[in-house]
Amino acid sequence: MARRRKKQLPETPVAATIESLSHDGRGIARLDGKTTFIDNALPGEQVFFQYTFMRRKFDEGRAVEILDPSPDRVTPPCAHSLICGGCSLQHLDPAVQIQRKQAVLAEQLEHFGGLRPDRWLEPLTGPVTGYRGKARLGVKYVDAKGDTLVGFREKRNSLIADLAQCEVLIPEVGHRFRDLRALINGLDCRRRLPQIEVARGDDAVALVFRHLDPLSPADQDALVAFCREHGLQCYLQPGNESTVHRVWPEEGEERLYYRHPQADVEMAFHPSDFTQVNAEINRRMVPLALDLLEVEAHHQVLDLFCGLGNFTIPAARRAAGVVGVEASDAMVRRGYENARRNGLENVAFHAWDLDSEPKGQPWARQRYERVLLDPPRSGALEMVRMMPQFGAEKLVYVSCNPATLARDAGELVARGYRLSGAGVMDMFPHTAHVESIALFDRR
Repeated sequence: MARRRKKQLPETPVAATIESLSHDGRGIARLDGKTTFIDNALPGEQVFFQYTFMRRKFDEGRAVEILDPSPDRVTPPCAHSLICGGCSLQHLDPAVQIQRKQAVLAEQLEHFGGLRPDRWLEPLTGPVTGYRGKARLGVKYVDAKGDTLVGFREKRNSLIADLAQCEVLIPEVGHRFRDLRALINGLDCRRRLPQIEVARGDDAVALVFRHLDPLSPADQDALVAFCREHGLQCYLQPGNESTVHRVWPEEGEERLYYRHPQADVEMAFHPSDFTQVNAEINRRMVPLALDLLEVEAHHQVLDLFCGLGNFTIPAARRAAGVVGVEASDAMVRRGYENARRNGLENVAFHAWDLDSEPKGQPWARQRYERVLLDPPRSGALEMVRMMPQFGAEKLVYVSCNPATLARDAGELVARGYRLSGAGVMDMFPHTAHVESIALFDRR
């Protein structure tokens, strides 16, 4: 079979008028009846762009000159915003980013569920730089350069971007890319160290170095010395996530911590555990969810997709009892660990795949006045269909995907609930990710 030849891209930049913005943050133009998605372009702008891909149904490009800038355009806080795939909207005013995210949520609710909330909640916003405390950084030693690349992938490319620093990461790491590159350049294992995971607690930051071959004593000493010098905890990962272990500091438990001040609880987590990337938004999101639920001392609360207890443990300060359910046995153990840490005995955790019907599960046969759902991008379709049998008067749905939230909201309304309120939370500033929260009341 003959191989299809790659289409030759025009070398000369092309003029375009940007009509709208795509859900992933690219400008949309139409040239000769064909849709073109253009990076670094905003609605209303006249631009010159360079084609990056040409396909049968649509094309892609990158704006190289802005002839008529939008009033919403701002100078990106990061010098690498045009090449790094970690952010897509640094050139758009943060206030307008929030407006766009709320518009996306409203559009999805209307499109998939035919719904509008009774009221729009005030958006949760916070710092737009230095906010990201959880990340996986790619690492690649390039023999031709004799140098290491550290950071996120390039826009629409699998290659690691050549970054000097990152403005959305916490500065303890984001402003030390050059130091990390120099560190890895000097290691024997520099070609076999593909990833560094970053995890921040309230009082400490950990780096987890993934290495494909056993480390030499000299390499391990170098990693420890780097972390000690910069006040970081040092973890190694020789295999899957179960192999992650700390080598510096040598004493103490392998935990980081964050607090929910309003609930007066402290949450412990391992650096490889899932936690929210934006600590400031998380500190405000949890009490908002509990306030919307109006949790009181006589209530039984069900927390589905509970993780390590991010909502469960604070809810237990207010409620008579709380049940948390999560697919991971490890997270169930972490939930109980956090209950003990905070002296709470009115909490129970269960492991169950929440995409399947919980036949025979004792927690599924109970009644709950309040339910909280915080599912992954795939949503919580199986669980929302069970809401009438739980008997919940109020439920709060925290979502990272407005499309599945809209789908599930339609199911809830069909089962006797009303969409009382909804709003967005800026968990990922400068990206197209739409994090939202919705309140449902039983009619």
